[in-house]
Amino acid sequence: MVEIDDLQQQIEELWEKRDSISYGDSHATKVTESVMDLLEEGSLRVAQWDGAGGETVVNLWVKYAILLMFKVHESEFISDPPFTYRDKVPLRSTDTLNKVRLVPGAIARRGCFLGEDVVLMPSFVNTGAYVGEGTMVDTWATVGSCAQVGKRVHLAGGVGIGGVLEPPQANPVMIGDDVFIGSRSMITQGARVGNGAVLGEGTLLNPSIPVIDADSGDEISRGFIPPWCVALQAQRRKIFKGGEFFVPCVLVVRYITPGERLDKAALESVLREHGLG
Repeated sequence: MVEIDDLQQQIEELWEKRDSISYGDSHATKVTESVMDLLEEGSLRVAQWDGAGGETVVNLWVKYAILLMFKVHESEFISDPPFTYRDKVPLRSTDTLNKVRLVPGAIARRGCFLGEDVVLMPSFVNTGAYVGEGTMVDTWATVGSCAQVGKRVHLAGGVGIGGVLEPPQANPVMIGDDVFIGSRSMITQGARVGNGAVLGEGTLLNPSIPVIDADSGDEISRGFIPPWCVALQAQRRKIFKGGEFFVPCVLVVRYITPGERLDKAALESVLREHGLG
């Protein structure tokens, strides 16, 4: 069994001398591969929620390991019939994925975690990402490098969960448990979505986009959707020197009972209330 504290120390030492590490370095390869194995097991994560305040805690050294992995591997042709790739990172091994459904066209890269009963439609999950049990990654959805997606989440068709590997200090996107994210939504740059939140189609969220309470008009946060609410893409008017323009925001239109799962009919009813059905 690999001792994580020892592994962390080795990675941090390698990171300090990274400029002198070259392709094929046997020690760096062995250590980084150990980290990839632990990421795929789910016993190690790039980031997790701080339970007290809902903030993101990043394990910097795990990001270092991923960056070092790219450094020690050269691009090569990788055959995975009927496809051939030229890449530094192989696809994720399927040896431990007996309880994951992988539809043809689904791509999971080395170093990502896929929990039990995850369903990957034709989609892409990148290195360092975490996808919790029972989650559906729908057609053409993307889970970027190091993004963290919780349990029983539905990422609808074409959703983009942004990745962030560099700079290492940057926070990844965090998606809580029991979340629904509507088609073609884009959650990027370390934005966060709390447990049980429901996001309508085409929602754009990053740390600069305000999240506004529809009843009060007050700004709740920037880049964070609170737990157990229904949120929709919206715009608000702003005056600039050059004139009047409309800039994106996210509107929280309803709070729901914790544990409540909105089905499509219920979500459609909420949308119709606001003329968006």
